[in-house]
Amino acid sequence: MNNTRRKLLQSIINKLNDCNLELESVKDEEQDAFDNFPEGLQVSERGEAMENAISEMENAISSIEDAITSMETAME
Repeated sequence: MNNTRRKLLQSIINKLNDCNLELESVKDEEQDAFDNFPEGLQVSERGEAMENAISEMENAISSIEDAITSMETAME
C-alpha cells in the first residue's frame, strides 16, 4: 500500500475513533439515565427500550472497533 492510501486510511481511522468516543459518551449518558430510574421504571416498557438502546450502542461501538482493527491490519 502506498503512502497516499495509508494516509487516507489513517484519516478514516481517526474519524472513526472520534465517532466511537461520541457514541461511547451517548451510551454512558443513557446508561446513567437508566441507572437513575427507580427500579419499577427500569422494568417498564421505557426502561426496556433504554436497555435495548444501550445494547445496540455497545454493538455499534464493537463494530467500529472491529473496522478500525481491520484497517490497521490492512495498513501493515
